Amino acid sequence: MLKTNDEVKRVRPATAMVHGGTMRSGFGETSEALFLTQGFVYGSAEAAEARFKGDEPGFVYSRYSNPTTRMFEERMMALEGAEDARATASGMAAVSTALQCAVQAGDHVVAARALFGSCRYIIETVLGRAGVASTLVDGRDLDQWRAAVRPETKVFFLESPTNPTLEVIDIAAVAEIAHAAGAILIVDNVFATPMQQKPLELGADVVVYSATKHIDGQGRCLGGVVLSTAEWIEKNLQDFFRHTGPSLSPFNAWTLLKGLETLPLRVAQQTANAAKLAEVLAGSPKVAKVIYPGRADHPDAEIIARQMTGGSTLLAFELEGGKAGAFRFANALEIVKISNNLGDAKSLVTHPATTTHKNLTEEARAELGIGPGMLRLSAGIEDPADLVDDITRALAAV
Repeated sequence: MLKTNDEVKRVRPATAMVHGGTMRSGFGETSEALFLTQGFVYGSAEAAEARFKGDEPGFVYSRYSNPTTRMFEERMMALEGAEDARATASGMAAVSTALQCAVQAGDHVVAARALFGSCRYIIETVLGRAGVASTLVDGRDLDQWRAAVRPETKVFFLESPTNPTLEVIDIAAVAEIAHAAGAILIVDNVFATPMQQKPLELGADVVVYSATKHIDGQGRCLGGVVLSTAEWIEKNLQDFFRHTGPSLSPFNAWTLLKGLETLPLRVAQQTANAAKLAEVLAGSPKVAKVIYPGRADHPDAEIIARQMTGGSTLLAFELEGGKAGAFRFANALEIVKISNNLGDAKSLVTHPATTTHKNLTEEARAELGIGPGMLRLSAGIEDPADLVDDITRALAAV
């Protein structure tokens, strides 16, 4: 079994994603076992007491931990290079749990303003109701991070690349500012995937994922995960996690384990397809702007070259004709499906202004660069020639 960081260093990510963290029962099964159980049986009352006291290793209750769920956590630890992890019921459960367990009333959070709408809701509304103040900054402007720091600042939070405009933030630089202020940095790494960016190696303290996206990658189930040091998990997350119950179901954990086996293959194909589609769209006079981290004309190309190993599986582009033009394009697609999900084996497109970021004010969307003609496209694993044909047909309808 490949569980510890030292063991994982012996093999490359594609191998770790097939074998990492696997636990086998006495039957010696090839595929990971699915333990659909709520609780566990003890040989004696004394054994139960020892298990609950932590004197004896083992599982207590599936809300706390479960053999199948733990295999998923350990495989994610192997991929991310983290000491410990807790799997959650969804990506937003991962974000909200990581943030809430790290702050209390009177604390302050600094976050990049370019966030998924639900992440912004957690920071501004949920934490605000609990007495936690927040400041949103332009994540690419390091001076704004510095200026936002207060004595009570405890957490920095960002996603990079951002949703949906694919801004890329200098994680190492922001981590340095956070640590100088006595704060931790939490990074949502879902757009880059662990295949293309390693926030912990860049100085982040906590990494969160929506495993619903690339990790499952086939539109089957929800899931999330929080990764950090063993000390941070034990001190901050463990009790909060046990008592609030955001845990991942064993069935979904088993499904996500199967997704991890093919993650490197899928991300490689999706990235190649995204780069090809970005090239096609950039050559059309009907497209006002293309944003793709793999292109030399990306505003953050220098940072991307330093901290990412791939150009992402997603791209954003602004069509001429505003919302009407964007809708005509989306409705003309045959292979690419309209969906607000991303990271799927199927290519998906969404109109952020009316879906994922509809709850922002028009002014807030404009500030983030989300125009009425913008579409976000998540490239799948289809034949690139078919995707190019589909995009070309749709452009003709604009």
